[in-house]
Amino acid sequence: MINTKQGLRDAIDDLVDSDLAMASVIEQFGFPEPRGRDPGFSTLLRSIISQQVSTNAGIAIWKRLNSYLVDTSPQKVLSAPEEDLRSCGVSKQKIRYARALAHHIESGKLNLKKLEFMSDQEAISVLTSVVGIGTWTAEIYLMFALARKDIFPSGDLALQVAAGQLLNYKNRLSPSNLANIAQRWKPQRTTAAIMLWHYYSHVASKA
Repeated sequence: MINTKQGLRDAIDDLVDSDLAMASVIEQFGFPEPRGRDPGFSTLLRSIISQQVSTNAGIAIWKRLNSYLVDTSPQKVLSAPEEDLRSCGVSKQKIRYARALAHHIESGKLNLKKLEFMSDQEAISVLTSVVGIGTWTAEIYLMFALARKDIFPSGDLALQVAAGQLLNYKNRLSPSNLANIAQRWKPQRTTAAIMLWHYYSHVASKA
């Protein structure tokens, strides 16, 4: 399981055996920590809150929202006054997305437990049918809540920057170029993404 420390280390060992660039990340910065999260509404809501904001901003907004809601449930999100959610730092658009997700779960249109038995593409298709859940959010959920081993969110800006620098490309990679490059890391693309984020946190983000 890549969401445990030993499971992630085993996956990294397999990856670096055949990839010198990834091996260099371990040599310089050591092993990254696992990023596993509990599957369910709260984790998916957090991914929505984190869309298109910096990591630190996403953490701060989530802490305020989680503290306000106490029980981060669909019922709480649906019943909370909009002005209270706005005071936590949640934008009007993301409030609409959060409530759409809560409504889908409360109405039974979305059963998150069933995702565990679907293929990667089936699960992504189901999640992205909900307003406000794009491909990136669905991929992040599969990676860290469902521990899927071969997901690579090529639309992620940090991954584009990190891969470009690590692999000595002159310019930031486009999503399509990065997706093509990531084929070399199959069937461990989730591990490769974690390694690139690790590299980004140490080097690429400071360049």
